[in-house]
Amino acid sequence: MMQLWDVEVKSRKIEIVLILAVLLASLPLILNYGLLILSSFSTEMVTNLDPTSFRPTIDNWILLFEGRLSVTGGVREDVVRYTINTAIVALGVAGVVVLVSVMAGYAMSRMNFKGRSLIMQLILLLHAFPGVALIIAVYLIFRATLPSDIELARIYSFAYVIVARAALEIPMSIWLIKGFFDRVPWEVEWAAIIDGASRLRVWREVMLPMVKPGIAAIAIFAFLAGWEDLIYVRTFLFDRTLATYIESNINVEFAYMPLLAAAGTLYLLPTILFFILTQRLLLETSTGGIKG
Repeated sequence: MMQLWDVEVKSRKIEIVLILAVLLASLPLILNYGLLILSSFSTEMVTNLDPTSFRPTIDNWILLFEGRLSVTGGVREDVVRYTINTAIVALGVAGVVVLVSVMAGYAMSRMNFKGRSLIMQLILLLHAFPGVALIIAVYLIFRATLPSDIELARIYSFAYVIVARAALEIPMSIWLIKGFFDRVPWEVEWAAIIDGASRLRVWREVMLPMVKPGIAAIAIFAFLAGWEDLIYVRTFLFDRTLATYIESNINVEFAYMPLLAAAGTLYLLPTILFFILTQRLLLETSTGGIKG
């Protein structure tokens, strides 16, 4: 009994040490984000750790949604439209990634065909290529396929950046969702097939509901990838997003920095909500398992 107690105490001590180590490593990041959020509600940037520099106000958020870059007016930006553009890209990326991944992941998990293992290895290899390294070739394709009509080209730029950004997320998403399909017993699928259901119906009505946590996980990761992207939206998108708005105004001489801090906080909101609302989902995803 004493030995079991000693093991539990030792395990608890190790757990506490690991938690403290993670908190210590995360402290600079937490501090920077905290100062950014405080600055968005202050008349001055709270970056020098001076308590007197924090002077509460909500004017920064009012100015932000009015599209003003400074207190005195001047240049105006349509921040609401930029937010909508960012959401369109993020939701588009999530939709494409989920659609392709759940079909490919099911095929890789359930169908035994020639070259299956090689394809899985190549898919994983694709994930290793950085998006920046591929951007030149992707840009040449974009220029070659860009419509001449300006309004059509604007719509095309949204579709192109969504597909191009989703292509970077699909390889790892296939591996993740394949792990969830692998966990579903074959007996469940065969029972539905014996009852007369087609393979497509089994996939849609039996398999997909059983891998909902995996689908939700890859959808969240893909949404955040589209929301946070800067390089691809700056290169291909005709319209601005929150990322390009912040990046283009960070060095503008007349820009009001607390206002940009509010823009940065707005940009962070999906990520903050993501970690608050999906902790259990991420833990389940991490134990999903991936089989070759």
